[in-house]
Amino acid sequence: MFGWPRLIYACFATLTLFSGIAALVWAPAWLPLWAVFFLLAIVGAQDLRSKHNVLRNYPILGHIRYLLEFVRPELRQYFFESGQSGRPFNRDQREIVNKRADGLPDTEPFGTTRDVGGAGYDFAQHSITPRDVDPQYARLMIGGPHCTKPYHSSRLNISAMSFGALSSNAVLAMNKGAMLGNFAQDTGEGAISPYHKVHGGDLIWEIGSAYFGCRTHDGQFDPRKFQEKAVSDQVKMVEIKLSQGAKPGHGGLLPGAKVNREIAKTREIEEGQDCHSPAQHPEFRTPTELMHFVARLRDLCGGKPVGFKLCLGRQEEFMGVCKAMLETGILPDFITVDGAEGGTGAAPTEFENFLGTYINEAIPFVHNCLTGIGKRQEITVIASGKVVMGFDMVTKIALGADMCNSGRAFMFSVGCIQAQRCHTNTCPTGVTTQDPARTRSLHVPSKAERVRNFHHATIASFLDIIGAMGFSSPEDLRPEHIYHRPESGPAATYRAFHPRVTSGDFLRNNIPPAYFADWESASPHRF
Repeated sequence: MFGWPRLIYACFATLTLFSGIAALVWAPAWLPLWAVFFLLAIVGAQDLRSKHNVLRNYPILGHIRYLLEFVRPELRQYFFESGQSGRPFNRDQREIVNKRADGLPDTEPFGTTRDVGGAGYDFAQHSITPRDVDPQYARLMIGGPHCTKPYHSSRLNISAMSFGALSSNAVLAMNKGAMLGNFAQDTGEGAISPYHKVHGGDLIWEIGSAYFGCRTHDGQFDPRKFQEKAVSDQVKMVEIKLSQGAKPGHGGLLPGAKVNREIAKTREIEEGQDCHSPAQHPEFRTPTELMHFVARLRDLCGGKPVGFKLCLGRQEEFMGVCKAMLETGILPDFITVDGAEGGTGAAPTEFENFLGTYINEAIPFVHNCLTGIGKRQEITVIASGKVVMGFDMVTKIALGADMCNSGRAFMFSVGCIQAQRCHTNTCPTGVTTQDPARTRSLHVPSKAERVRNFHHATIASFLDIIGAMGFSSPEDLRPEHIYHRPESGPAATYRAFHPRVTSGDFLRNNIPPAYFADWESASPHRF
């Protein structure tokens, strides 16, 4: 009737009872020690009525299982994972960010520890005659034919992360670092907070489907509020968020535990309640309406660059946007392509794991579509998705991007240790929590210096690798310059995996077979 663990507990409880009586009568000095066993007996009694099968079958002892489960991520990260086995970012990636952020050399001895013959390995070929790349190529101008106030941007900026997902001190440190390093911080969809304004670093204002910071009381877009904030000299560009890599097809999510009074005021929402953004924008329902919304925002913000961010999903829908550009004559100044491997503060697990297109597949497609309609030179393409090192930037730009955004790498630079507790409000380093006691641990002045150092070293590495490949400019990079090993055996360049498209091919009906069906079904009047 009783399993042996329950039998042992019954004996333990009986022994505790009689030993307590004995201690009370003959040895009262032992009562404090007996109290410990008495408490354990109470825990065991509660375990017998627990909803957890393990605790019901193994009272007291079953807690060891939950303790080990609780510390498992730390044990794995600190003791068992190799330099390349950690996820989402391995130890080698985290260490190179920290070395660069500290201003230390990132040199390594003895040779690579990577499996250069393994599947998924990417590499480039060097030149016998390397070149020095002019530092001017660390920046580029963003702004299409309809933009009257183009932005001279760094080729690496801080990706969209909202105040709320980030702590106040994390926002302060990143923005001060951006100011010191002369690059930009994307606000994320959580509005422009007071902390974004303190140090005056350049901002890219992201507008999500809930229109935080520029919304009416019922959640609609408020053009007056938008214009008041968008004309600020600190706001350099405006980005419409269509979807996010970590949760495409799902609105933004900020758990109620992180929605304090300050965040509620910034976003114009209720304090303590889960904050869900709609999955779809109320202001537009078709690609054509999206283009008109782009034009409307550009007019309201005084001609600054306006674009949109998306995680590539159904390909015919993006092609519909391209057709809408042709039909309306309205172009976004930039398109940010967020890879499905991108980060988030909170996302449904299955959306995070199974939806969206990987960045190295999405970028060539977007580049080819814009090239096919003859508009590639007028639109800046920004790659966002696990960009950590200079070689990551080289790869993304070779595949079709012009520049990159990085989020979690900059989180590492302000102290993130990849504890993966962003959604619980218990971040141990004060980066992704609204707990004032935890947030205070993040020292803004020193972390801002780390942000600047990391950015500077990564850009330097990016230009150095381009020179080592024998090129004098990032504009020389092409898919054929990056090799990918799909499985054990000979590697091939990325050119072999994606069709070659020349400018205006789609307009001449010269459409690659891989794109033909999607192009035919695409419409500017529906998503």
